[in-house]
Amino acid sequence: MPQLFRPARPLSFPEFISLMAALFALAALSIDAMLPALPQIADDLSPDAPSSAQLVVTSFVLGLGGGMLLMGPLSDAIGRKSVIALGIGIYIVGALLAAVADSLPMLLAARVLQGFGISAPRTVGIAMIRDLYQGRLMARVMSFVMTVFILVPAAAPFLGQSILTFAGWRMIFGAFIVFGAFAMCWLLLRQPETLPQTARRPFRLRVILDALRQVLSNRRVVLYIGTLMLGFGQMFALLSAAQPIYDHYYDRADSFAFWFAVQALIAGTAGLVNAALVVRLGMRRIALAAFVGQALISAVMTILWTTGIIGGAESFPVFFFWTVSVFYVAGLAFGNLNALTLEPLGHIAGLASAVVGAVSTVLAVGVAVPITLAFDGTPLPLMVGVLLASGLAVLTMILADRAP
Repeated sequence: MPQLFRPARPLSFPEFISLMAALFALAALSIDAMLPALPQIADDLSPDAPSSAQLVVTSFVLGLGGGMLLMGPLSDAIGRKSVIALGIGIYIVGALLAAVADSLPMLLAARVLQGFGISAPRTVGIAMIRDLYQGRLMARVMSFVMTVFILVPAAAPFLGQSILTFAGWRMIFGAFIVFGAFAMCWLLLRQPETLPQTARRPFRLRVILDALRQVLSNRRVVLYIGTLMLGFGQMFALLSAAQPIYDHYYDRADSFAFWFAVQALIAGTAGLVNAALVVRLGMRRIALAAFVGQALISAVMTILWTTGIIGGAESFPVFFFWTVSVFYVAGLAFGNLNALTLEPLGHIAGLASAVVGAVSTVLAVGVAVPITLAFDGTPLPLMVGVLLASGLAVLTMILADRAP
């Protein structure tokens, strides 16, 4: 391989943060940019069952979760960069297939392939950070990454809507190809490999099963995985239900992309807040406080709604504030929780991040689907679902703190 693809000089801290954010953002872009296109996809490929178009999101998430279990241990065996590049290549092939899909099943299969491929930068990127940083410093790095990363969900619906208006939904996948190729070239040309040959583990079933045993036998790690599952679950539920609520309850479908961007930008400051506080206060304390705050806010919202104190179109500012709080919790908690799960598992960071990501992502779909299906035309089922998820997250964090 040419020397050009094996840079020896480490990246500057700002460029490393930006590269990691770009790699992570591919997954968010692939979900959020599709949201405005779902009605048109339903009209073109599933006119008799328009709700089936929602599977465009969940099929991607399932591929993402499943792929993590392979990409993580593979990166422990052959290195981080090559696996990330391989995954982005698979993602680009999936985007090409999706762009030419002539049926909904073909589109969903392509989306699973896309998710499978993007699992590499998503999970191996975390392992790459763990190779270079640990503990509270890793949490601080993750906070900076999440701050940059949040700009993509802010802009993605605008991007999807713009492409949809001028070129149709198929060209959205063309944008995915461009962004994926850009991220791959940036990685290959600029980022040195972070896993030395001496630290690599053979890609053997026995080695993988032993590493899985180490991850799943650690009670504290398992409880933190459960906390991530609940946090991701309430986020997926909000993403699934937000547009119908904006459309059917608040009659604001035309401004959905604008409000989605505003709430993402506001919530993006959570990463900066966490970066400023985590070294002094610690990861556990901040993540726990975030879920306690979310549970309290959601409890107040639920009480106000069920008693009729708020409701109707005039309640939009209160609802918007509540959605911002859900995103804000993600910015405060997720980076810390990832660092907490990997803290005792640095020697198998690739597989550990894979297990954490795969289990929390796939099971989060099981949390989100019942909340989404409970939609009755109002925000109340979503509020109750987030209240329950945040309350359980508080419980799992308390139990994790008490675990040996």
